Amino acid sequence: MSLELEQKRVAILAADGFEQVELEKPMKALEEAGATVSIVSPKKGKIQGMNHADKGDQFDVDLPLEHANAEDFDALLIPGGLMNPDELRSTPAAVDFVRAFAQAGKPIAAICHAPWVLIEAGLVKGRRLTSWPAIQSDIKNAGGQWVDEEVVVDNGLVTSRKPADIPAFNAKVIEEFAEGRHAGMAAGARGF
Repeated sequence: MSLELEQKRVAILAADGFEQVELEKPMKALEEAGATVSIVSPKKGKIQGMNHADKGDQFDVDLPLEHANAEDFDALLIPGGLMNPDELRSTPAAVDFVRAFAQAGKPIAAICHAPWVLIEAGLVKGRRLTSWPAIQSDIKNAGGQWVDEEVVVDNGLVTSRKPADIPAFNAKVIEEFAEGRHAGMAAGARGF
């Protein structure tokens, strides 16, 4: 077992309605690579996972967002689903949390509908990324270059489209998180 993320702390930002497999499988891969992973949420207690339109399992929140500080983490992962990123992009503290990672040049990974949160944080302009196909117009309208690929990396920003992309997503997430800070990530976050 390779421990390329040993000593790395990763925040997974999620709210009710996250696509369960998009949190569970990346979290397992990160932990197997040696990372310490914390689920951060605007909600305290437990958050509800989804298996598409059906309720999945509930997950314990390790750290309420109000007590979370991006400075305490090395990287950020945002799972998709439909409700989760919509809730996060509507929560100013969540948007600020994401923006703080980018401003510090820390790597960020987002899958499925999670780029909605990146759009709200002003982080997609001039970047190449992918997402669930239904939100490609949102990315383009925010100044991003949307591509239909299983995983896209742009200066520390890792994006994928859907659960079927998770193996490729996880591999690139571990690689980018192991690399650490990216000057290009911070450059894309200026102006906020």
